[in-house]
Amino acid sequence: MSLAVVYSRARLGIDAPLVTVETHISGGLPKLAIVGLAETAVKESKDRVRSAILNSHFEFPARRITVNLAPADLPKDGGRFDLAIALGILAASKQIPQGELRNCELLGELALSGELRAVPASLSASLAASQSGRKLIVPKANAAEAALSASTEVLAADNLLQVCAHLNGNQPLTPQISAGLQPQTRGATLDMQDVRGQSQAKRALEIAAAGGHNLLFFGEPGTGKTMLAQRLAGILPELSEQEAIEVAAIHSILKPFDIDLWRQRPFRNPHHSASSTALVGGGANPKPGEISLAHAGILFLDELPEFPRSVLEVLREPLESGEICISRARAQANFPARFQLISAMNPCPCGYHGSRQRACRCSPDQVQRYRLRLSGPLLDRIDLHIPMQTISSEELQKAPLGDSSDAIRERVLNAQQRQLARQNKVNAKLNNQELEEVLNKGLPASQDSLQRLAKAMSQLKLSARAYHRILKLALSIADLADAELIDARHINEALSYRGLDREAG
Repeated sequence: MSLAVVYSRARLGIDAPLVTVETHISGGLPKLAIVGLAETAVKESKDRVRSAILNSHFEFPARRITVNLAPADLPKDGGRFDLAIALGILAASKQIPQGELRNCELLGELALSGELRAVPASLSASLAASQSGRKLIVPKANAAEAALSASTEVLAADNLLQVCAHLNGNQPLTPQISAGLQPQTRGATLDMQDVRGQSQAKRALEIAAAGGHNLLFFGEPGTGKTMLAQRLAGILPELSEQEAIEVAAIHSILKPFDIDLWRQRPFRNPHHSASSTALVGGGANPKPGEISLAHAGILFLDELPEFPRSVLEVLREPLESGEICISRARAQANFPARFQLISAMNPCPCGYHGSRQRACRCSPDQVQRYRLRLSGPLLDRIDLHIPMQTISSEELQKAPLGDSSDAIRERVLNAQQRQLARQNKVNAKLNNQELEEVLNKGLPASQDSLQRLAKAMSQLKLSARAYHRILKLALSIADLADAELIDARHINEALSYRGLDREAG
């Protein structure tokens, strides 16, 4: 019977659903037909496969060949099925045995010479292959990435001929050993000591790092907003192994993952001309956007009001849920999006409203319209609103260096370890019920502090969401102080970081 079955993996979000490549060779005029909702790049594989088989010194059957990519309703794109299709044809024509193919899954794009080229999302395929109990054969360029899944037996090959030699038992491929990667040293990391002065902003950034809070810097141009944001990654703990796997799986969807970035927190800085699709992701076969590429890391939006309001509003749901669902006519994909939002803005279009050094050229209406580009619901989701002070050249020269990023990171790490031991997540990720449990059993709040917060709620007309976020912020302040009780000092400091709420109130 001229029928062969080979296994491969498609790409759907960060998932890698199984694709069964069924190849049947029958009588009739020579023709190669590929069915199963294959897009153009997949259908074009017939020419790549034919040349690769011939240049690898095999015979291409001069008969009718039908290749079915099942399930038929799952979209397939790219050249990732080339290797599976070629081996299906060779197995169906009895040029290689089918026995070993039952225990393997295959990914790889074929060059006309038979060489194997890298494909995206090999890590997702490797994680899925481990659950099915099969080996994964990939191009050499994908081997290190695929081997990040320690539970998967990954075999890497340079070309089609090597894969066939392995399946024939003539020259078995050597399993790729996981590199056991360790976090990189931080020698080149930007240091917090580079920023002179701005002690309040540095303190706020430390609190944001400790509790995973969202933060907005606002102030004149040149006051250090971008410099501080760029140094947040240097005071955050390294990614855990599970987080690092998730980050690598997301980034590998677009291109093979750079192993040098292992356990480094992503820092994404899209330009304010970015569209909503660029931020959340999209496409006929959905791909991740900036908020998913910033998963477990930092999304920095500089010049925040310059982003179109419609673009900023798409951040509201993922800021709450930590994921984004992209629905298209042919596919639906879920991407994780648990990022920390750090943003910066000027006080007005010209940047000098309220400046002591330069006169503002904006009318009151222009200033108001500029600030109204940020909606109340979006500001509600930003825990710290930090004004940046203008510093003179004399103050810059006299300002002390302050703590290094290494020293701050130690304090942040201690605070986060306390949170993980108490509630298994950072404070900013607590839902309302979990927050109440922490306040009742883990780190209680004094009656005086709660009365102070209730009074501020009334005076500033804060929302219920802002109330809970201030409590989470006070939790992080108390954790940094290693306190056993949230008192009025912690609440007062948390309230002091809601500058734009005070202006609105």
